[in-house]
Amino acid sequence: MWTDSVGNLIVLKRGLGGEKPKKIMYAAHMDQIGFMVKDIEESGLLRICNMGWNWAGSAYNERVIFRNGITGVVGCYGPIEEAGNRIEKLFVDIGVSGREEAEKLVKIGDCCTYFGPYEHLAGDRICSRALDDRLGCYQLIESLKENPGNLPNDIYYCFVVQEEVGTRGSKVAAQQILPDIGIAVDITPAHDYPNDLTGHNKVGKGIAVKVCDPSVIADEDVLEILEKLCGEKGIPYQREVIDRGGTDASSMNLTGSGVRTSGICVVTRYPHSQSSVVSAEDIEGGIDLMNAFSAFSDWPF
Repeated sequence: MWTDSVGNLIVLKRGLGGEKPKKIMYAAHMDQIGFMVKDIEESGLLRICNMGWNWAGSAYNERVIFRNGITGVVGCYGPIEEAGNRIEKLFVDIGVSGREEAEKLVKIGDCCTYFGPYEHLAGDRICSRALDDRLGCYQLIESLKENPGNLPNDIYYCFVVQEEVGTRGSKVAAQQILPDIGIAVDITPAHDYPNDLTGHNKVGKGIAVKVCDPSVIADEDVLEILEKLCGEKGIPYQREVIDRGGTDASSMNLTGSGVRTSGICVVTRYPHSQSSVVSAEDIEGGIDLMNAFSAFSDWPF
């Protein structure tokens, strides 16, 4: 177990080897979206810029929290309807009466993120900020705990940084590991409620197995194995195709001389907001699939 220079936490559970042992890298990112302070106005309002992808509309009138515990409310210069998705039209109000007071609490370059507590909804649904990608980190931890230590493959559980700003951490981690297979453990947007995205993803209909997104096309052999294991283990799953966004699969895919990649993703409503919603059963299905994939040995490559 080690932490590298950019902040990735990499945990290796060695396998026993065999005829075709593989190095499998699971990557879940620890960072979450938010905003960075780029200026403090005379009034004490904070001008902000994006850290990752935010929708101005979902941030408007919501609370944010800084690392030091200072909280604020996101406002807009003018009607939010006229802001489009321009984050430069937003500001954060931390309740002060001027710049001098604000500078005692917040500095240029400080980051804030959404204030959205964890809640249980009806049935098996849960709601929270930062489920992208707290979910993946949770799944890695649970799968690591359930790894019996006698698997044929070397399993790298990678808790990576800066996925939301360009899949940076996984690039560094993958260069250290040079895995045979890379699996992004992340979320994917749902398409089963009114929104501006279209597709097949549905909350509660099983773990999503990545086929394609704008940043990566999944390896067909890896995809076939993941689907085969879902069938054998009785794990509900759905094939994931999205035409916006991406994951750490993209950076792992282009590491070294190339890495076979796919993704194990939890379908999520209201992603990149303070109130994302997922199914607990989908989360558990992802853990079961990771465990089965880690133990697989009949590789066709």
